[in-house]
Amino acid sequence: MVGGAGRCCAAADEQAAPRAGRRTLHTRTARTCHPPISADEKTFLEIQGYRQALGYVLAMGDTEYATFDTTEIRAMHYMMLSHDLAKSPGRYRKGPIYVHDERNDRVVYEGPDADDVPAFMDALVASPHTGLNSDPVVRSAMAHLNLVMIHPFRDGNGRMARALATLVLTRSDIGEPEFSSIEEWLGANPDDYHSVLAHTGHGSWLPRDNAHMWLAFNLRAHHMQAQTVARRAEEAVVTWNELEQLATGHGLPDRTMDAMFDAVLGYRVRRGGYIKRADITEQTATRDLAALTSAAILTAHGNGRGRYYTAGEPLLQIQQRRRAGRKPLRDPYPWMRTKLAEPTEADT
Repeated sequence: MVGGAGRCCAAADEQAAPRAGRRTLHTRTARTCHPPISADEKTFLEIQGYRQALGYVLAMGDTEYATFDTTEIRAMHYMMLSHDLAKSPGRYRKGPIYVHDERNDRVVYEGPDADDVPAFMDALVASPHTGLNSDPVVRSAMAHLNLVMIHPFRDGNGRMARALATLVLTRSDIGEPEFSSIEEWLGANPDDYHSVLAHTGHGSWLPRDNAHMWLAFNLRAHHMQAQTVARRAEEAVVTWNELEQLATGHGLPDRTMDAMFDAVLGYRVRRGGYIKRADITEQTATRDLAALTSAAILTAHGNGRGRYYTAGEPLLQIQQRRRAGRKPLRDPYPWMRTKLAEPTEADT
């Protein structure tokens, strides 16, 4: 329904409709009118919301007063999607929901009845409390799986499940959650992630089904992520030593190594960020960046406020040496990739 010039209003009966690789649920709500946001703005707001929820997880992980209940889960969901009230952030869905595979244009999973969602969610939050003798990684993986399979919300169920998995780990005294979470690994391997969910879910809510493949997948992901973090730390030490030699050879102050390190990692260096990180004045930052550019260590782009710097030839050489010497990760379950490539029941 089109409203006034440049404004859109929509209201529809609750129904599930497949769209572009995700499940869609339209709900009849009070009519709201506001200018539509662009795709870039939507992506930014979704990232911002997810970051806020994960920030909450890390901030509340070590407090003795932290709770773990459905109210907390719904509050985290609201943090993620508060920018789009049409998706009912923080509220359970009121109708059916389906997961749609856009590549094959078919429904691959149907969530349980909406009337059962509150009871299932109560059971989900009770399970980590009753299974304290289980390994934290297992409790985290099962909380993740159960939320995905319940699919309690109209949107954001995958993000919410991954955040919940990190929350369970954080509350389990397993160590530093920033290094324990497999969020990065799942984001880098989305095909494997979706494949294992398809192999485990079998197209519908089956709470008594075998979750062995899912648990093995999570154990593998933790193993591979731990190797990734360890390799990254080792490379950082070697890179920092090379940067120290580079700074000494050009008579540059130690603080410039922060800017060089960011550039080696592929980030853009901006004067404002360098000022905050090095805790220096604008005049000093300008002088340092000019010296780095003069030595061809950094390459300047643009002018004025839009000016930024990227890795120059010496830093690119450090990048190349680091990548050339990078050892491959050891796969603890080499059979899994082949297994995940096998067709699921939905494929046959």
